[in-house]
Formats: sequence, structure tokens, C-alpha cells
Amino acid sequence: MMSNMSDTGQNPLSALQIGDLRVAVTSDAAPERNGVGAYYEDLLSYLSPRLAKAEVFSPVISDGRWEAPMVLPMPGDATQKLCFPNPFALQRALTDLNPHVLIVPTPGGYGFTGAYVAARKGIPMLTGLHTSFEQLTDLYWHGSLKGKFFRQYLERTHQYLFNRSSAVLTNSQDMYQLAVRMGAPNIEMIGTPIPRLFTQTPVVPYEGRLERVLFAGRLAAEKRIDTILDAARALPHLSFSIAGDGPLRSNVENAADTLANVNYLGWLDRQDLCRYVDGHDALVLPSHFESFGTIALEAMARNRVVIVSKGTGISNWTDLSRGFVTLGDNTDLTSTLKQLSEAESDWRKALAGRALESATTFNNENLTSWERILLKTTNQPRP
Repeated sequence: MMSNMSDTGQNPLSALQIGDLRVAVTSDAAPERNGVGAYYEDLLSYLSPRLAKAEVFSPVISDGRWEAPMVLPMPGDATQKLCFPNPFALQRALTDLNPHVLIVPTPGGYGFTGAYVAARKGIPMLTGLHTSFEQLTDLYWHGSLKGKFFRQYLERTHQYLFNRSSAVLTNSQDMYQLAVRMGAPNIEMIGTPIPRLFTQTPVVPYEGRLERVLFAGRLAAEKRIDTILDAARALPHLSFSIAGDGPLRSNVENAADTLANVNYLGWLDRQDLCRYVDGHDALVLPSHFESFGTIALEAMARNRVVIVSKGTGISNWTDLSRGFVTLGDNTDLTSTLKQLSEAESDWRKALAGRALESATTFNNENLTSWERILLKTTNQPRP
């Protein structure tokens, strides 16, 4: 039962049902270029038909242009931007929506404006912790003053949001432990939604061969792009396609110019990405770390062979691990691909079949969990 909050129009006499809820997300991540932004677009594409109303407030990219009142370059990555909303317009929009729950997944201008409105209006807030900033700052600015500054900034801003939230949501065990170290008061593990395009487009059945290998993601140091190029050099009988953009784009373009079995696809939209996943036999994600690794889950949902590193959050989920191969401490991508290519095709088909089955179950259970969390947050007693 909720206390009577006249600003949010909540009824103190009866618990709200899922179809009564209005939900807002204020995110600094553009869905077209960032996994955090895509997460909530995908989530609400499933939940919106079951909610009274749901809306994401975030930067958007239209015809290649970032659209926000203020747009600045992202330090260290010209393919990403720092965007700032008009705080007054965003406050008015949130007031008009009058949400029962507000979700804040990022500690930036959009996120903090949402948190301010939630505090002023007495709206329950959920904070999503999706980025392993400890590992990012250690990788890019280890031991430097810049690294210490960014790490301290991100830690303090997240703690500010945590202390004002009904719950902190994480999507892997590593992120859960990070939230614990930061003193988050109430932490829940939650899965990652699969885009509707990947679940509702008829699957192109996997035929069992292993000849075409795909990587899709940000072209940056944490993705270990070098291990993919090393595998391409060592395994000329396999073809490698690399999709994405980022600081290491020139490395990939140079490899595509010099290696006959490497093809650079550029940045792909969702439609093209789904088509290219279907057109390949395997998806690789050898990253140093990933908060989750959504592209691996997407490839599983398309009935493909998937290889991930131990640094990916998806590898923490035992219900999914039966559907992919995990790179161990003593195995590299090259040797793993070689072994898989030499395995029986029926074994690879069985692996891909388990991937599809476990991804489908995971997605359905995740949506049920989100509905439970939204209802719990809305209906919990508050001072």
C-alpha cells in the first residue's frame, strides 16, 4: 500500500495493477549508439502494451545527428557524445506524464533531472547500474589523475542516486558486487531484454557449419578487437566480419584492407544487425569486460553459435551458459574457434539449439521480473 501522494495522483486505498502504471525513464544514453539506451527502449517495447503509459526521455540520433539542447564530444571517443537536456522542458514533460515509477540508468543531465523531479514529486525511483566504470577507468586511465577523477565522479554520482532509490538494479554478478561495494541499500538482479526484432522475426535455422564469424559492438580496447584479428590471421579458412564504430576503427579498416578473410561492415542499425547475425554461423564477444553483453544474447535468440569471455556479465547467468562457449583462463579465441570448427556439426547444432531455447526462456522470465519490480516499487509503503 502506498502513502497518499497528491502530486503523483496515487490511490492509497488499493494496490495498483500493472495496467494502471505510468513509467518514465530518464537516460543520458542514445538508444541508437549505446547499450544502456537500447536496454530501456527494448524493455518498454514489451511492457508498454501492458502499462497505462511509458516513455523514455533521452538524446536521440536522427540522420546521423545527435539531437539534444546541448551536445559535447565524449572524452576519448569521438563516436559518442555528452548530451544535456533543457531541464525545464524535461521537468514539464515528466510532470505531465506524472509517472508512478521513474527509472534512472545514467548519472548525467537527463538522469539527475529525473532524480530531482522524483524527489520533488515523491515518485519512487529505480536506479540501473549498467556500466562497470571501475574497469573502464582502470583500462583507459590506470593510475592517472584523470582516471582517479572520473572514477571518483562516477562513484559519488551513483551513490547519490542509490541513496534516493527504492532499489538498484544490476544485470550481472559483477555489477551486483560493484553495487555492494558502493553501499547500495537495496539491490536486485535483473536480466536484459532481447529486442523484439530478434524474437519476432522468423529464425533462419542454423545449418551446423562454422565458416563465417561475426563481431558487433564498439570498436574499443575493452572489446579485445586484437584477438579477433589474431584469429583471422591464424585461421584463414574462416571469414570474419566486424561491425561497429569507435576509437579502433582504423585498426579494423587496415586489417580489412590487408587480410582477405576480414570484412568491415561499419555501424549497423538493428535491421541490418539482425540480418548479418542470420548470415553468419557464430558470434564472438571476447571482451575484457561487459556489464552484460547483449549482442551475445541476441545471437543466441537467432539460433547461432556464441563464444563469450569470462569477463562478460552474461557468463554469470547459469541458465544461459548451457547455450554458449566461454573462453577460459587457458583458452584463447583462436584455439576455441579452431576446436569448434573441427567439432561435429551435430554438436554445434545442438549448442545453437540450446542457445535459442535458453534465450527465449530468459527473455520471458526477465519481463515477468520487471513487472514484479515495478509493482513492488509502486505499492510499497513509504514514509
